[in-house]
Amino acid sequence: MSEQDRDSRHNERMARKKAVVDEKIATAQAERGVLLVNTGNGKGKSSAGFGLVARALGHGMKVGVVQFIKGRSDTGEEAFFRNQPGVSWHVMGEGFTWETQDRARDVATAEAAWDVARGLLQDPSIGLVVLDELNIALKYRYLEADTVVADLLARPTLQHVVVTGRGAPPELVEAADTVTDMTPVKHAFAAGIKAMPGMEW
Repeated sequence: MSEQDRDSRHNERMARKKAVVDEKIATAQAERGVLLVNTGNGKGKSSAGFGLVARALGHGMKVGVVQFIKGRSDTGEEAFFRNQPGVSWHVMGEGFTWETQDRARDVATAEAAWDVARGLLQDPSIGLVVLDELNIALKYRYLEADTVVADLLARPTLQHVVVTGRGAPPELVEAADTVTDMTPVKHAFAAGIKAMPGMEW
């Protein structure tokens, strides 16, 4: 095949693709807040959520973050975002569940975190709410999935929400607009490389 033929076929293929994309853009006219869920065993669920924090702030939106389960307050994302105008950041966990080993205490901690989250979800001035590791609290039934989903669906019309963590329950997956299941291929920790600042926290 000549270079000219290759260029011609490429142009035809891109023209067809553009027509399909343009049609999808033309039919997507609804304007409302999106419920996005990042789940799965792969790395990057929280990181993707915090990337949306940067994006929302870039558009002048106010942002609320509630961290379930995670208890450390020396993470790079918190150190950066807590100092940004328009960010309300709440570290509400007491550490990973295998560290606390106290279900009653974990339930009480999750319930307190959900009270804070519910307040953010009722505030129409907040454009984005990130509920980091909420899926873990739901997976272990520290919170009732039906109650959480009802509160999420009752939020202000234009408010976006990101929920992260492994094991998203079916009720949340069904209610969500966008769900990403992150699949691990390789992870440095499995090769004996310890968690490093700037990469893992």
